[in-house]
Amino acid sequence: MWGRYSAAGRWLARRGLGRAFSPRSFNQRLWRWKSSSANERALQYKTGNHIHGFTVSQVTAVPELFLTTVQLRHDQTGAKYLHVAREDSNNLFSVQFRTTPMDSTGVPHILEHTVLCGSQKYPVRDPFFKMLNRSLSTFMNAFTASDYTLYPFSTQNPKDFQNLLSVYLDAVFFPCLRHLDFWQEGWRLEYENPTDPQTPLIFKGVVFNEMKGAFTDNERVFSQHLQNKVLPDHTYAVVSGGDPLKIPDLTWDQLKQFHATHYHPSNARFFTYGNFPLEHHLQQIHEEALSKFQKIEPNTAVPPQQLWDQPREHHVACGRDSFATDPKKQTMVSVSYLLSDITDTFETFTLNLLSSLLVGGPNSPFYKALIEAGLGTDFSPDVGFNGSTREAFFSVGLQGIAEESINTVKEIIARTIDKVIEDGFEEERIEALLHKIEIQLKHQSTSFGLALTSYVASCWNHEGDPVDLLKIAEKVTRFRQCLKEDPQFLQKKVKQYLKENPHRLTLSMSPDETYYDKQAAMEAEKLREKIEALSEEEKKQTYEKGLQLIALQSQPQDTSCLPALKVSDIEPRIAFTELETSLTAEDVPVQYCAQPTNGMVYFRAVSSLNTLPEELRPYVPLFCNVITKMGCGSLSYREQAQEIELKTGGLFVSPHITADDSHLDMYEQGVLFFSLCLDRNLPDMMHLWSEIFNNPHFENEEHFKVLVRMTAQELSNGIPDSGHQYASIRASRTLTPAGELQEMFNGMEQVKLMKRIAEMSDIRLVLRKLPRIKKHLLNSDNMRCSVNATPQQIPNAAQAVEKFIRGIARSKKERKPVRPHVIEKTSDPETAGGKPLACAHITRKLITDPTFQPCQMKTHFLLPFPVNYVGECVRTVPFTSPDYASLRILARLMTAKFLHTEIREKGGAYGGGAQLTHNGIFSFYSYRDPNSVGTLATFEKAAEWARAGNFTQQDIDEAKLAVFAAVDAPIAPSDKGTGNFLYGISDEMKQRHREHLFSVSKENLIDAADKYLASGRRTRGLAILGPDNADTAKDPSWVKR
Repeated sequence: MWGRYSAAGRWLARRGLGRAFSPRSFNQRLWRWKSSSANERALQYKTGNHIHGFTVSQVTAVPELFLTTVQLRHDQTGAKYLHVAREDSNNLFSVQFRTTPMDSTGVPHILEHTVLCGSQKYPVRDPFFKMLNRSLSTFMNAFTASDYTLYPFSTQNPKDFQNLLSVYLDAVFFPCLRHLDFWQEGWRLEYENPTDPQTPLIFKGVVFNEMKGAFTDNERVFSQHLQNKVLPDHTYAVVSGGDPLKIPDLTWDQLKQFHATHYHPSNARFFTYGNFPLEHHLQQIHEEALSKFQKIEPNTAVPPQQLWDQPREHHVACGRDSFATDPKKQTMVSVSYLLSDITDTFETFTLNLLSSLLVGGPNSPFYKALIEAGLGTDFSPDVGFNGSTREAFFSVGLQGIAEESINTVKEIIARTIDKVIEDGFEEERIEALLHKIEIQLKHQSTSFGLALTSYVASCWNHEGDPVDLLKIAEKVTRFRQCLKEDPQFLQKKVKQYLKENPHRLTLSMSPDETYYDKQAAMEAEKLREKIEALSEEEKKQTYEKGLQLIALQSQPQDTSCLPALKVSDIEPRIAFTELETSLTAEDVPVQYCAQPTNGMVYFRAVSSLNTLPEELRPYVPLFCNVITKMGCGSLSYREQAQEIELKTGGLFVSPHITADDSHLDMYEQGVLFFSLCLDRNLPDMMHLWSEIFNNPHFENEEHFKVLVRMTAQELSNGIPDSGHQYASIRASRTLTPAGELQEMFNGMEQVKLMKRIAEMSDIRLVLRKLPRIKKHLLNSDNMRCSVNATPQQIPNAAQAVEKFIRGIARSKKERKPVRPHVIEKTSDPETAGGKPLACAHITRKLITDPTFQPCQMKTHFLLPFPVNYVGECVRTVPFTSPDYASLRILARLMTAKFLHTEIREKGGAYGGGAQLTHNGIFSFYSYRDPNSVGTLATFEKAAEWARAGNFTQQDIDEAKLAVFAAVDAPIAPSDKGTGNFLYGISDEMKQRHREHLFSVSKENLIDAADKYLASGRRTRGLAILGPDNADTAKDPSWVKR
């Protein structure tokens, strides 16, 4: 997987409260930090200790993150090792290599794919994908960044950790790197029909198609050019993922040579995280890999960029955006400034904060000067601080502008820098940023290990100190001290790095009507060159190798050499989460979940859309997007943004559509409100919600226009990365009553609606709809709430929520649902350890349509992309049906044993598979796929394969392991109990589903495939996003959009 990663900065009872929350009822469950045995063990290591071929160089406690680090070096090879001990059961491993290509053939990216295709100890084809089904991993992947390649996995099971570590070590240090694997994953010449040498030769390959898809994303194209041009002297001048026009220049020998020079322990950095013992990791890594190598000098260091003595300008072309709001305004421009070396961690921390002050939110100077100037739709890509390269850079500009506005944007940027140097920053804005850091330190994520390895990767890659990077509290203290000693501290940085910095790049990018045609012509010319260079004998060999590859891809694999967990290793029962639900004085149910949230409070509320008139429904996502950004009560939108940053971790509003657990034709429609805060700020956070519910502002037309333009731009930019999701949403539109609403809120219909709104000359017609939506939505009539907090904090939270609910309006008259068929459904009595709790229940008002009939629909969205996104959806059964478990395992089985081979390995798509969603829709999908109608035929073959029962008990067990890995994924304290609150799925129901999963047999799977997936048995929908093609063009059953 290719991407550019930023290393820094991501960074009650009705009668009253007393009865429901007496001190006695919570004292028994008062939560305390557990004895951190992982930290205690780590602190016992001393500098100079020798352990399994490694020597300890430093042991450091980082109390603000509740962790202890142990830094080591391997004696024989010099490999670096960082262990982060923390009382977290979701343990993570990663190994990272500094990979510094000097051309754009994509060699590190293709190598990342190819090493995962088999190794000395595990010579099966594609052990990486096969381990997804033999493991309970919570994460498995690999990433190619601009100057490093990272291989991480995480799991909660110690045996699983050993298994995965063995596979990963063998993959990266002892890969097979077979020629046919290079052909499959990188690029190859192959006959269009591999069995017919009379058909034309074409380019194929997984990475080749992945990168063709990646470069349909104009934001990514701009970001790539920006890095190439601002750091032009070394590895950052090339495309590490591969330029589709350069990928065919890579040879197999070059790939093997790159592995030999870059994938060596002397060029490696190992990272482990969690509560498993360090010694076991060190022993396995030394014995299975490092003991077999001697130290070398890898010579992969990236030299400092030579600083320019004068600014530079560069202009590039891109494809036209068919969803742009104004065809004449599709230009992007940014001004970028080279900053300090990222290994200077305090300077990096300071510049990262400075960047947030300059571009973060409506109070920032560049937002006011650029976004609110009305010249463009949003900031340019990669706005702000970028710390993923050896020297960081800061970038600011606009997208969605007219080409003639480029100089105006440059002038505004220069003027804004002068104004910042003169005026500085308000103290409150600095405090709001430091408050955000405090929340990030306290909020507990289930993927904290993955976040840490990503956070330290770039700095460590260039010999920076990864542990120093983690000492965030120390940096905050030093930052405050610098401000105290010199009130001009930040202004001086602006002057140094922006005003007086000659290493400054102005990059602009405009669409060319013929861009995609030119790209296709250059690809055709490259293809012609490659074919003309072939002798007749080489063409014959190409044909034969194509047949060899198909034979290899099709032959059954003996995977017995791969380690695997057994189904018996899976816990038979889940741990039940204790929940209490009470009614407020206004009869609003509130679910309370006492959890070790580390001093944080998490609030959620769901409000029903049942009374909302039909004509207002399409505007609900827009309402959600702007309701916390327009101002409220006595606060302007700027003051509101400041207050949200100072007192909360954010206020979030989104549409909430969910199918019933036992009836596909019943669904809940509403809006979800979510926020989090430090416990000391709970009253302030709830007051903000009260003001938003009671007194939202809808008057500021200009600010509303800004928000609309930004939303439309974000939706348009997101299509290349999420095309398969849009295809699946569209394909399922006519299969259930909720499908149309999903398409209206989250599908291509919403993208097109926002484009139309952004194009309106008079936006007041839409603005006037928002107060009407508010009347139906922002009241306590059809609402429920939930709180996750520490046991000590629950009574205070109960009072704050009660006050909030008492303070918001109820409708003066009873509003009737727009759709008459409403069914009230009470959640299962919640249980804890099998004992029913005596408390109130949550009642959800579900919509149903007795007249609904599912129907087939086929849609082709014509987009100027060189690849397709394909979706086919089948209506099946709801969550509580035993067949749901069979279909869930069948989806995993079909993906692993059939679709992966056919769609990715043979078809050359970047991804493809099957999945069963919560709403009972079985989805087939492909991603960045050179095929379209052919892939739909593959979906049909997959169903026939499943009906024929061409799989073993071992295959079924592996599919069960993969499903249970998802079912048993760790849940953060902030999210415990949300399944019950949002979807009405209790722990009892989850346990029943678990038992259904365990009991699924081969007969169940064949029966489910026959009953639901066989052609003609169930209603299905189809959708394609991609270029025009002859098959859909001549078929009148396809709707072209």
